[in-house]
Amino acid sequence: MVSQIQSLSQTEIIYPESDGKQMADNTKQFRWIVIIQQNLDWMFADNPNVFVAGDLFWYPVEGKPRIVNAPDIMVVWGRPKGDRRSYQQWHEDGIPPQVVFEILSPSNSNLEMDKKLLFYERYGVEEYYIYNPDTDELQGWKRQEDGLEIIESFNDYTSPRLGIRFDGSGEELQIYRPDGTPFFSYFEVNQLLEQERQRATQAETALAAERQRIEKVETELEAEKMRSQRLAERLIEMGINPDEL
Repeated sequence: MVSQIQSLSQTEIIYPESDGKQMADNTKQFRWIVIIQQNLDWMFADNPNVFVAGDLFWYPVEGKPRIVNAPDIMVVWGRPKGDRRSYQQWHEDGIPPQVVFEILSPSNSNLEMDKKLLFYERYGVEEYYIYNPDTDELQGWKRQEDGLEIIESFNDYTSPRLGIRFDGSGEELQIYRPDGTPFFSYFEVNQLLEQERQRATQAETALAAERQRIEKVETELEAEKMRSQRLAERLIEMGINPDEL
């Protein structure tokens, strides 16, 4: 009887998929969430065992739905790609997100961010980054023997897990992939795609023009060959050997 009650109570546990709050408070915050999440997704597109998500509820402890957080971006090695309604760690081989990002907005309080830091430290995050797009301030923590310890300097800093490089020397944070390619916004990606499309169209137009030129030359050569053949036939009719001319 006791086991039946326990089983029933377990099935009644609900893990909410939303807290009713909006994903971002302003365009800057939303833009940076999308930039980082999408670029990381592209970066690991060929690795089926790296899961990248944005604004997804993470439940680290089974049976305790109040223990939850929703990182703006999280990256998990060792878990397959695919859609999820939430990240329930006990269904993911017990693997926590190794890297998380938070993009600040004016509504984020110091108390809220302190609680997030404690949560990520307690539940196994290896690298934690906070970026404030309004002040262009980047903070980070990396797991050491005693837990998450602050990264003292981001002067040309490279993430151990992601391999991406942070550059805060300009007016706005720049992030570079391991191959040196910068993180692009959705708008910039579309610009590059449009430029590539235009280059491809121009190349096709030039190729078509070259084919037409070659066809014209071939036609002229064929006409010249026929003219020479007719001339040779007339010379033969006149008793002249064309080869002796």
